[in-house]
Amino acid sequence: MSTFESSIRQIAYPQQLVYNSLSNLDNINKVKNKVPADKLQGLSFTNDSITMSSPMGDVTMQIVNREPIKTIKFETVKSPVPFNFWIQLLPVTESSCKMKLTVKAELNPFIKGMVEKPLRQAIEKIADVLESIHYEE
Repeated sequence: MSTFESSIRQIAYPQQLVYNSLSNLDNINKVKNKVPADKLQGLSFTNDSITMSSPMGDVTMQIVNREPIKTIKFETVKSPVPFNFWIQLLPVTESSCKMKLTVKAELNPFIKGMVEKPLRQAIEKIADVLESIHYEE
């Protein structure tokens, strides 16, 4: 099993507010106009899924588990390489939290060599988008 993690991001909003927003992806559609346009290219959302463009084709992930205020877990529905993805949130203060994204995939050495760099770039791009959102109630 190969694991890829984003850098840990500081989010200047309370953990509960961020979790509430991210656990229902329709909320991201509501704030898309507040995210820089270059961060949203190739991204689309429904209530329970996210689709993004990648160098190897479109990837669609669906939420499969929500652990209130801590974790949102996804599995791929459409992807050249099946994987699991989750968002972890931890409180820092009452008004801020930390976020880390993790991808786990069963990759043979040949495939890992081909997808490692694009996957690392994709996870950081997703972290950029989630970090740049102006979370609102």
